[in-house]
Amino acid sequence: MADHTIALIIPALNEERALEKLLAELPPQTLDHIIVVDNGSTDTTAQVARDAGAQVVSEPIRGYGRACWSGFCAAKKLGADLLVFMDGDGSDNPADLPAMLQPALEDQADLVMGSRVSALAERGAVPPQARLGNWLVSHVISLRYGVSLHDVGSFRVVRTSLLEALQMREMTFGWPVEMLAKTARAGYRISELPLHYRRRQYGHSKVAGTLSGSIRAAYLMLRTTARYVGRRRRNV
Repeated sequence: MADHTIALIIPALNEERALEKLLAELPPQTLDHIIVVDNGSTDTTAQVARDAGAQVVSEPIRGYGRACWSGFCAAKKLGADLLVFMDGDGSDNPADLPAMLQPALEDQADLVMGSRVSALAERGAVPPQARLGNWLVSHVISLRYGVSLHDVGSFRVVRTSLLEALQMREMTFGWPVEMLAKTARAGYRISELPLHYRRRQYGHSKVAGTLSGSIRAAYLMLRTTARYVGRRRRNV
């Protein structure tokens, strides 16, 4: 868009079918760059992305945060000043993209978070165990820093300059929590918008798809919350 260079970053691990549909749904003339980070897939995820015209970044060392970081580095080299993060499983609805970008484009927010637990979300799209864990983390951050949050989802818009200043360290599923906690702690402007979140149509979630995955993700999120949520606002 005018005066801004926007890059969409999609970390993906074995999401060939979902990614093909997702990339076809992206609204035209909204994004300057589409970056798919292939996080060690054993299927045709990378080729599907290339065929759809996306730039593919290979990150063979698995880890959600590591994939996001590789995407950030690639977007920064391309000169992007606004970053959009979406998951590659098709649950994040591209129809929400214009609304998610608006607060940042109008200089009303430094970080825009999408909430998957609003009335707009498809019923049952977020499993109970994931809903509980995300509520707990967002509730702790909200109480500590006086912000209004209800979820810690993957769909978010953030200024490149802010993400660089945060000096991200979590290379696991703790990445979204670290970003949110540090942003709130430093007093940056955070906006949360309801999403038309959808059920996964293909494959199984790496987080909520199994009991062990859910437990591991919850542990990493809570550990990250304890690590970065301080007693009062302070610089990053």
